[in-house]
Amino acid sequence: MASQLVPCFHITVVLLCFTVGRSDISCRNEAGEAVDWFIIYKLPKFRIGEVGSGVEYMYLDSAAGSWQRSKFMVNTTQGAMANTLNQLYKGKVYMSNSSVYALYNDGAPHQKYIRTYGHTKGVLLFDHSQGFWLSHTVPHFPSFPERGYQYPSSGKHNGQTALCVTYQYSQFLSIAQQLVYVYPRFYNCSVPTAFSADLPQLLQLCEGSRPPLTANKGVKALFSVSGDKFVSFAKSEHFVDDIYTGWVAQVLGADLLVQTWQTQGRELPSNCSLPRHTMNIKRTVLPPSVQFESHYDHSKWCVSQAYEDQVVCLGDLNRVKTQMLRGGGLICSYNPVIYKAFRKAVDWYISC
Repeated sequence: MASQLVPCFHITVVLLCFTVGRSDISCRNEAGEAVDWFIIYKLPKFRIGEVGSGVEYMYLDSAAGSWQRSKFMVNTTQGAMANTLNQLYKGKVYMSNSSVYALYNDGAPHQKYIRTYGHTKGVLLFDHSQGFWLSHTVPHFPSFPERGYQYPSSGKHNGQTALCVTYQYSQFLSIAQQLVYVYPRFYNCSVPTAFSADLPQLLQLCEGSRPPLTANKGVKALFSVSGDKFVSFAKSEHFVDDIYTGWVAQVLGADLLVQTWQTQGRELPSNCSLPRHTMNIKRTVLPPSVQFESHYDHSKWCVSQAYEDQVVCLGDLNRVKTQMLRGGGLICSYNPVIYKAFRKAVDWYISC
């Protein structure tokens, strides 16, 4: 009898472990499985030689290894973005006292822009164990929790990016400190009492006030649940400079190729006046041969020109004069999978 019970016991343990793993708040891949990180590159509607739907996207994570064209559309309730945010929406976690969440966007859904806030967009969702930080470039996104997952029609025209990383709880204490510099516009959030002692600054931001600044910018190393290192650069509006040229390139010690939304006559030119240079990307290419120009691409990212430097950053700010006066940040990685994907995406840039 005992020999017959042992296999059943093993099966029960496996199922229990699987259930616990599934319940952890984390970034979710295309199949809804927990992942350490993922990146989405939403394709612009107008590409060189073709017109798309404006809701197609490329997907990248450590398992994929390179850009993969998603079979889903970003405006449906399937795919990595929806799977990740549905942890907030479908489970009604936003009504719970056991987790923190924050939706922020300088262009909040159904509201006017307020330029006194940082030029930054994202989502936080975590409990005392772990959670995710989703940083993206899509105005008017995501929707309020009560409305469920919705992708705005205004987000179809231009290219957009989103970076999701799963972190343990302790890392969100550092993330909260970085957000103080940026001063995001929290349009929907909750910091329950059980978290307020650890996260007083996040609570203040959620309540609509700004904690005092001790400096005009800050750098923090962050580590994902799997130990992958990310570096957060965050600046306030008091650091009046191009974040790429005046700070990040110099700290990283790398010449950077920079993709930001460039509207004619407003962009800062490529800059080689400092020891480390920044050069504007003018055209991007994604597999198999999707090409588009920077004025149709609202994403903000940079990648080291030299392959040996192997650093890539995704962030908030465009290389334009007006955004030198705004808060914003970059999240950088030395992950070779991420670096290779973005370095290969550089199709044409302007040297100094």
